[in-house]
Parts: sequence; C-alpha cells; structure tokens
Amino acid sequence: MMRRAILTLATIAWLCFTPLAQAHKASDSYLSLKVEGAKVTGQWDIALRDLDLVLELDRNADSVIDWSEVRSRHAEIAAYAMQNLDLQSRGSACPITIGDQLIDTHSDGAYAVLKLAATCRENVEALTVNYRLLFEADAQHRGLLKLETPGKGSSDSPHVVSAVFPADHGTQSFTLASGSTLAQLGTYIADGVKHIAIGFDHILFLVALLLPAVFTREGRRWVPVVDFRTALWSVLKLVTAFTIAHSITLSLASLDVVRLPSRLVESLIAASVLATALDNIWPFLPRKRWLVAFAFGLIHGFGFASVLADLNLPSSSLVLSLLGFNIGVEIGQLILVAIVVPLAYVSRSSTAYPRFALQTGSVVIAAVSLGWLLERSLNLQLMPF
Repeated sequence: MMRRAILTLATIAWLCFTPLAQAHKASDSYLSLKVEGAKVTGQWDIALRDLDLVLELDRNADSVIDWSEVRSRHAEIAAYAMQNLDLQSRGSACPITIGDQLIDTHSDGAYAVLKLAATCRENVEALTVNYRLLFEADAQHRGLLKLETPGKGSSDSPHVVSAVFPADHGTQSFTLASGSTLAQLGTYIADGVKHIAIGFDHILFLVALLLPAVFTREGRRWVPVVDFRTALWSVLKLVTAFTIAHSITLSLASLDVVRLPSRLVESLIAASVLATALDNIWPFLPRKRWLVAFAFGLIHGFGFASVLADLNLPSSSLVLSLLGFNIGVEIGQLILVAIVVPLAYVSRSSTAYPRFALQTGSVVIAAVSLGWLLERSLNLQLMPF
C-alpha cells in the first residue's frame, strides 16, 4: 500500500510538477559599481544558465556550456547586457562600455563577468540605475546591486549602498554618500517579505508544518485540539524553532563562516518539504514537531543566505542587510501563520479538514516537493568551469 502510494507520488511529481520546480530556481545577477567623480566603474556577474535562456549559448545542446561557446558569443552577451542597463546622472545618460569578459563561479554555478565603465557629464551626486535584465524571460529574476562611493574625507571608509531590483522596481535612484540607513534597512525588509512570498518551497514547508498544528498526535492519529490556546502554543513553538534555526545558518552563511553548495541546499530543502508532508500522512518524524522545525530550519537558512552571500558586502552593510532581510522573512512567515492557523482552527473538527486539507493537501505538497527533489538532484550542472 505504501509502495503504491509512493509510486503514485513519484508519477504525479514527474509528470506534473517538474516545470514548477524549474520555474522556482533562483535567478540573480550581481552588479557592483564604484563612483569616483564623473567616472563609474564596476562589473556585472550574470549566470551563464540565465544567458543561455535568452541567447542559447549551448548551441550543441549537450547541457554543458564550455569556454569556446561563451567566447564566441562575447559580442552578443555584451550587446544584450547593454540593452538592459542604463545609468543616469542629473537627467543625462552615462554611456556604458563593456571591456573584458571573464568567468567566475558563485555558489550556484558559473557566471559571465562583464567589466563595466561609464562616464557622466559631471561629478555624480545622484545616480539612477535602470535595470531590465531577463525580466521578459523570468519575472522572478532580480538584480542585486552594490554601489560604492568614496567617504566624505580622505580618511573615511567608502560608503556602500546595497539594493535589490525586482521586475516591478527596476528603476531606482541613489543619492551618493548620504544614503539613509533606515532606507537601506527597509529595502532588505521588503526583499525578505518578497522572498517568502515567491519562495514556494519555504511556503509549502511552513504550510506542511502548520496544517497539523491544530491537532495533537495520538499514536498514528491526529486528534483536534480542545482550545485555541493549545494550537497557538504549538504554532509558537514551531515558528520560534524555525526562526532560531534559520537565523543561525543565515548568519553563518552570509558572514561566510559556513558555505554549502547551492544545488545541495536546494535539494535538501526539497527533501525537508517532502519529509514533513509525508509525516502528516504516515507519522515517522519525532513527535515534538518543533524539533523537526528546528532541524529543517537549519537547512532553509542556507537557502535564505543565497540572496546575500554572493554580494561580498563590507561588514557594516552586510550586517544591516542581514538584519533587514531576516526581519522581512519573519514578517512574511507571520503573515502566512495569520492566514493559515485561524482557518485551520475553525475547521479542525469538520470531517473535511483532516481528509482534504490535511491528508490531500499533504499529498499534493509531497508530490510537488518530490518533483523539486528529482529535478534538483538529477539535473546536470550546466558549467564545468
């Protein structure tokens, strides 16, 4: 019986949910700019898998992009990049030129590195960045910006502003050397909330945890709780354990104390969703669900950290970004809890909830996460660099 159910889940996942797994994969580019007077220099790191999506770099379709394929397309890569990035100062364009093109490896694979240079008409006091890369092909793509300007005095350390460019906020302006710390914090809080909103694996993991939160386990059965206080206490333990755990690994990874390969982390996150959903159907994990939330939260923290780790921000900006992003993640989680838990509590005693919401819902979550796990574990990495 269990073997048949597992085979059914595998079939559903493979046939129906693999496209969703592919669509979820994170897509970020890293834009580093330095302003000195009227000059702007820097580099733009763009994932080769993303360039392959729009430029078809893998001409021989062998699922491997080698150096010769990249080198032969340098002109097209540069043209595509320049079509999707504009810099302006005081209403006038700062024409961009692209110099050397290199290859570098980030936590999630190989990236093309484009060296940039731009000259504005006069010394830059405020810079407007119009970022449009890949939005037409992937609405979840984001540009991550590090903007550096000299300190006000010769002995002052450089001033660094960090920002995120999603599809709905591709044009942003920055007043140099006077960026508001509060504004930067707000940017990363908003990005943390968005990361939960579009992070389907994190959402499904939390939902899988929360669905049985209005029940207590008796043997292999779920029995409705007697009052809301009991359910609330259960949810509080789950959310607190998950928050503490992912905050630990988010901090360690972002500060580059511990780093795991992105593909491994994504696979483990999918496995955590699958295990939690299956436990709702056939209990096998520890009865204390907060232990499960803590253990799997350690894995999810590495996933959250992927947004910040590759920016190589200086310690002052990194700490601010880490704080803001973590606050945003917590806000996103609490919004989800506020939606799911009251609905679950009200309907916990109905015959429909344990059968359809808990059982069928968990089957669907298990199938989706199995699709993610298969795709992330079996898909070959594009770049052998």
